[in-house]
Amino acid sequence: MTRPSAQARYMAGMVVDATGSGMYLPLSLLFFHHVTGLPIERVGVIMTAAALFSLVGNPIAGVLVDRFGARAVVVGGYLVRAVGFAAYPLVDSPLTMFLAVALVALGDGSYPPSIQSFVAAIARGADRDRLLAAQRSLRNAGLGAGGLIAGAALGLGSDAAYRVIVLVSAVAFAGAALILRTIPVPGGAGTSGRDRTAPREAAARRSGGYRLVLRDRTFLALTLQNVPTAFGYMVLSVALPVYVTQELDVPASLVGVLYAVNTVGIALLQIPVTRRLIRYRRTRTVAAGAATFAVSFAAFALLAGVPARPVALAGVFAATALFTVGEMLHGAPLSALVSSAAPEETRGRYMAVYQFSWAIPITLAPAVLTALLSLSPVSMWLLLAAGVSCSALTMLRLEPRLPARAVHARTQEDPQDPRNTDDPRNPEETDDRREATATQKAGVD
Repeated sequence: MTRPSAQARYMAGMVVDATGSGMYLPLSLLFFHHVTGLPIERVGVIMTAAALFSLVGNPIAGVLVDRFGARAVVVGGYLVRAVGFAAYPLVDSPLTMFLAVALVALGDGSYPPSIQSFVAAIARGADRDRLLAAQRSLRNAGLGAGGLIAGAALGLGSDAAYRVIVLVSAVAFAGAALILRTIPVPGGAGTSGRDRTAPREAAARRSGGYRLVLRDRTFLALTLQNVPTAFGYMVLSVALPVYVTQELDVPASLVGVLYAVNTVGIALLQIPVTRRLIRYRRTRTVAAGAATFAVSFAAFALLAGVPARPVALAGVFAATALFTVGEMLHGAPLSALVSSAAPEETRGRYMAVYQFSWAIPITLAPAVLTALLSLSPVSMWLLLAAGVSCSALTMLRLEPRLPARAVHARTQEDPQDPRNTDDPRNPEETDDRREATATQKAGVD
């Protein structure tokens, strides 16, 4: 019997992970409310405080990825979360709840930089784009399936169902760890082609620490341009439900339908869309996605002035569909672009720094977006549209300064390939790499 390919095993792990996550995410607050008897508001405060540990797990994971390899950190993070979820049924006080959620948050924080580095290690060029597209598609399907399973379990009306759900989620994370542990990584843990051919240079890179990333102005600009778009991603779960129900007088029952338009659309269309986008520059595709977000947000703003309810309803669905198109254009190509722009030997730390462009907006979005909604809903949408438009323009400005392997999906990621070295026609990008190299050498010499 033929053993499944590495990418098939990776996708199997993602489905198991997403199904377990989908079972728990819809009832996270309700679980601790039922288990501890604490008021829902206090549960929310404790969970938010503990979730801040994810910001600590992120930079730690970046260092561990560069030292021990992405696969080891991904597997370790899954196991940490499995232990945390297994401890949830034992929670009997605010303190034990805080400790259990903080443990899971540490695992959550380690996930983005390690999984992006892992994908970069097992897939290159256009294969990376295809794998990331398949991941987004199957994860959406897995999250949806997990949510349906959780809903059916809770429909039984038994408090034991809550405990069963979190234990099944713990088993899912442990299962994902076991599956991904079997995937071979080219060059072995913590090594790459450059490690073997130029050990001194590889050691210099790793010793540079986060100073190396902070001296790379091109990568920092790539990271910062993502902040407005990351806020834009949060509207579906934070701002849109409030806006359509309170400002547009849309029935609350339709909020779930709008969410389904997004998740089902990505699950069904992300792979064929990405297959057609591979021929284009990643920077152009990402910019087009951000521009589509801007059009979607402008459409939501215009709906505030539409008096006819049927027209407003149709407009809400059309704007949500536009948002979904923007997400398909933007998400997978950006992930592939960023991981390809980072040097192999310090990819973990580069990905950790980049992840802050998501982590900070995700943390602040509930407070910022609801505050903007209370001040002026229309202004909120127009401000978001202006922000993602700036992201699109910045991405196009960065294109000449990025390595060819990051811009073009079909460029071979070979460190010796002259297309992937500093280009004298782009002096600013060359200066960034020279400064980074000086930092590396100082760390060794």
